[in-house]
Amino acid sequence: MTDHPRRPAVSPASILSAGRRSADLAALQSDPAVDLLVIGGGVTGAGVALDAATRGLSVVLVERCDLAFGTSRWSSKLVHGGLRYLASGAVGIAHESAVERDALIRAIAPHLVRPLPQVVPLLPSIGRADAALTRVGFLAGDALRVAAHTPGSTLARSRRIDADRVASMAPTVRRDGLRGGLLNWDGQLIDDARLVVAIARTAALYGARVITHCAATDVTGTSALLTDALTGSSLRLSARAVVNATGVWSAGVDASVRLRPSRGTHLVFDATSFAVDGVGLTAGLTVPVPDSFGRYVFALPQADGRVYVGLTDEEAPGDIPDVPVPADGEIDFLLGVINTALATPLTRADIVGSFAGLRPLLESDQGTTADVSRKHAVLTRADGLVTVVGGKLTTYRRMAQDAVDAAVEQSGLPAGPCRTRAIPLVGAGTPAALAAVDAPARLVARYGTEAVAVAALADSDPLLARPVAVGTEITGAELVFGAAAEGALDVADLLERRTRLSLTPAVAERARAAADRALTAAR
Repeated sequence: MTDHPRRPAVSPASILSAGRRSADLAALQSDPAVDLLVIGGGVTGAGVALDAATRGLSVVLVERCDLAFGTSRWSSKLVHGGLRYLASGAVGIAHESAVERDALIRAIAPHLVRPLPQVVPLLPSIGRADAALTRVGFLAGDALRVAAHTPGSTLARSRRIDADRVASMAPTVRRDGLRGGLLNWDGQLIDDARLVVAIARTAALYGARVITHCAATDVTGTSALLTDALTGSSLRLSARAVVNATGVWSAGVDASVRLRPSRGTHLVFDATSFAVDGVGLTAGLTVPVPDSFGRYVFALPQADGRVYVGLTDEEAPGDIPDVPVPADGEIDFLLGVINTALATPLTRADIVGSFAGLRPLLESDQGTTADVSRKHAVLTRADGLVTVVGGKLTTYRRMAQDAVDAAVEQSGLPAGPCRTRAIPLVGAGTPAALAAVDAPARLVARYGTEAVAVAALADSDPLLARPVAVGTEITGAELVFGAAAEGALDVADLLERRTRLSLTPAVAERARAAADRALTAAR
């Protein structure tokens, strides 16, 4: 740490706060017209708002709950290079994923995306033929990386490693019969919800109005009725174009959309469950699902002392819940597969939390949802309403680009070309710039260059410098920053999406009072 005063690291134009929200709603009451209305505040909707704003359009994004409220916060936190799609022959999707991974890890969000080693332990359950096929798949992944122009210094090539190296990266792996492993590299997000917030704040930096806790109903291709959930007031907004980016809720906006949601479940463990003598998991432990080539269960180390084990791919018919719940069968499935690779099996007693998300897959006549294409689609209704569905988190930027292209084409809006592949999000910086940030490394990993502002809050009040609860390193300063600059309006916004404390319910409950204080301090 240097002894010079910390300088402000947050652009005022990027700040999302209760005050800015009120001002934006008041401005829309006076002049309820805009170039583009975006409905949905997940990763795709935020991406659409950023893409359109950087093309020079006036943009309003509305979200009935909070940023990253739905599927976007329930991912594996992986930025896939497309390897899994090669197994089903989807070369185009695989290449697109590799290209978008390169943009995220090197230009758009290098502070939020880091290289992650992933190791497949070669145990007796994996025959030599299957091991050879997996190795060929990893080599194809290397080719995707090269095609996407990602340098080996960013993501190393795959290779075979010996048993000792496997055990050093995954200490709890079975040693009997272990004949080494296969090592591959991919991208990992520090936090998917933080990515969404960063995209939305960057859109705000370029002039977009981002209004959460505001529902859109009676939606047409050129208008919608907006209702403020906090006050109950409504206004009819007129727009040259409207994009429906509500994911699994898309059919509620456009009844002509036919989706086939699938549920992906993860279990949350304390990092000590995957540690031996204090040495923990340092790679993604990748365990093949028996009799399902190309499918894996992952144990993924997280920066906050947790490990996520996932994921499933289960049909999820019926009504769409706000918060999906894992099924008992999925929990048993994940434990069963991951335990095939562990010396000491995990039990339900080791689970400290769980989460599930619904993928907005397009209706298909294919057999299982695991076989349904992850390719996104942009659909334009007769009245001009544009809906973007399908896809995955890694390719959000391309999905947004295609949706804005469609909206511009059908509406005749004067707009420049897409620029988002080279636009860094708030907090982004080069490796050298991030290394020079005058703040704790843990904060830099979550906030990038803006960590200076969070650290300054902690310096201003000893209470804000302390962890908000036993079992976490998250401080009061982070909660205050979430409310003052990142658009959190209530306790759930802070605990569930700005900090992810809710993934360990016992810790979140202990932090509730601190969240209340942070909201008061930010007002």
